[in-house]
Amino acid sequence: MAKVTDIVLWDKPGEKVILLGNQAIARGALEANIAVFAAYPGTPSSELTDTMAMVAKKAGVYMEYSTNEKVAFETALSAAWAGLRAMTAMKHVGLNVAADTFMSAVGMGVEGGFVIMVADDPSMWSSQNEQDTRVYAKFANVPVLEPISPHEAKEMTKYAFELSEKFKHFVILRTTTRSSHARGDVVLGELPEEIKTGKRKFGEFKKDPSRFVDVPANARRFHPQILEKIEKIREELNNCPFNWIEGKEDAKVGIIAPGLSYAYVKEALAWLGIEDVKILKLGTPFPVPYGLLEKFIDGLEKVLIVEELEPVVEEQVKTWAYDKGLTIPIHGKDLVPRIYEMTTRRAVEAIAKFLGLETPIDFAELDEKYKKVSEMVPPRPPSLCPACPHRNTFYAIKKAATPRAIFPSDIGCYTLGVLPPLKAVDTTVAMGGSIGVAHGLSIALNGSVAEDEHKEGKEKKVIVATIGDSTFFHTGLPALANAIYNRSNVVIVVVDNLVTAMTGDQPNPGTGDTPHGPGKQIKIEEVARALGADFVAVVDPYDIKATTETIKKALQVEGVSVVVSRRVCALHRIGELRRAGIKWPLYQVNEEKCTGCKICINAYGCPAIYWDAESGKAKVDPLMCWGCGGCAQVCPFDAFEKVREGEL
Repeated sequence: MAKVTDIVLWDKPGEKVILLGNQAIARGALEANIAVFAAYPGTPSSELTDTMAMVAKKAGVYMEYSTNEKVAFETALSAAWAGLRAMTAMKHVGLNVAADTFMSAVGMGVEGGFVIMVADDPSMWSSQNEQDTRVYAKFANVPVLEPISPHEAKEMTKYAFELSEKFKHFVILRTTTRSSHARGDVVLGELPEEIKTGKRKFGEFKKDPSRFVDVPANARRFHPQILEKIEKIREELNNCPFNWIEGKEDAKVGIIAPGLSYAYVKEALAWLGIEDVKILKLGTPFPVPYGLLEKFIDGLEKVLIVEELEPVVEEQVKTWAYDKGLTIPIHGKDLVPRIYEMTTRRAVEAIAKFLGLETPIDFAELDEKYKKVSEMVPPRPPSLCPACPHRNTFYAIKKAATPRAIFPSDIGCYTLGVLPPLKAVDTTVAMGGSIGVAHGLSIALNGSVAEDEHKEGKEKKVIVATIGDSTFFHTGLPALANAIYNRSNVVIVVVDNLVTAMTGDQPNPGTGDTPHGPGKQIKIEEVARALGADFVAVVDPYDIKATTETIKKALQVEGVSVVVSRRVCALHRIGELRRAGIKWPLYQVNEEKCTGCKICINAYGCPAIYWDAESGKAKVDPLMCWGCGGCAQVCPFDAFEKVREGEL
């Protein structure tokens, strides 16, 4: 069976293959002859980035895992300034990080096509909010393309580069969790000769300070140009191949469905058995093409807009209708929820209310049955993996600092430290926020060490922040510099598992690996010392006692202490061992020594350990044990023992 990375590079025009939405976008970028791709991984965009990383060298594309989204954006933007086709990818909150450059550079335009892939996460399956990128695009006057299928995602990617180059303007390709992670048929197109031969492309930058230096005098000139350009793009989109009108021409009711909502509308109409309706399918939710809209609305008596999250299309349509003096009812968020992702059910309920129909099933009765069944099913909360080094680090932090300390944390798999029994996460806001919050709390509760009246001794509130290695490089550095400079009193524990584990084991500056060859490894402890941290140490979290003692030492220091807790991600390590055919040690409980104290369960919480009610003892599931030995270290009665060969 062919690997996906091979399929993405197949020189087989017309061949039909099955690809993930994100992988289809990668293929589209290759068919568009992309030259530079830069991104920081973020779910649900990660597969695009990882696919590009795996094929880039063979395709002659420069690809990098940038330290954050702003840096990635600037890398790709600069390549587009130099006349190359370039792309960056991020999740929706990643655009917040890139927003400074995104908003400021729009007026400068581009020479080569520049596509910004942003993956939104309605219902927040893996995110801290569900912001709608289309609102950002409207604010910045950047057009948005939104696909309904993997094949359309591929084709849209190519169109996005062409549109960007034609108008010398940014273009956003917006996906959602569903469209990024859906699999479907994709018909392969032609690959450019440079991609097939793996020839690296280089650009040329022409100096033009009046364009590329964003001082107020230039920015004032840019703004009216941006507004003029977006209206020209709006006109262009009247002929966009991803926008169309379908259904009965003499229908009296119409439905406007942007992006993936179109697929849900089609399913809902089939379920309701409705045919006498006209549909405007919009692949471009911003700007709405008014010429096509006017053609669609002609003859209609009422309109429903079915869109996910914010009323971006609705506001544009209603504004246009008001300016035109139209009085037909236009419904949207009065019938379609503004929160969480679109579903067929939501589309059915909205359309049924819009048309005064009964839904095909009693959804309220279904909800009641679901509630009753849910109460019978035991909860399955997420958990840190067996042998996860973060569990040991959190356990050591709680032992050293006591639960009365305050524990700001960050975005990563270690955020699961908020759950019982660890309960070692008190705040999480955004990437890099743990250090900033820790500093702020220290100033608010203890005062700066530089102040004469700062708190000392027992009165001092203990604050221990945790942050991952990739996040440390992403946005932790400025916050650390700020805390050291302003002399706050905190301990910062960097949980360094030597990969960007949460989004798929991508490299970062701490690993030194890059898709285009060996990079330069940057040691977190060396950075902390160079910034002037008052105490710096490196520990192995698999040695819980030593880790605990080191954190205790850090807590005695007045100022900023940085403890790097370094051990490779357990999931990553086990994967490598399995591929190499190497076995790892297992642990079991010596029932004669086990007293049933439950410390291993109630304080440590490894998912490989469970309680056997019949024997009144703890037990280890051998299929889940990954051999870290943490259980043996936390048990006060030495009941956990390494399994000898042949015992299981």
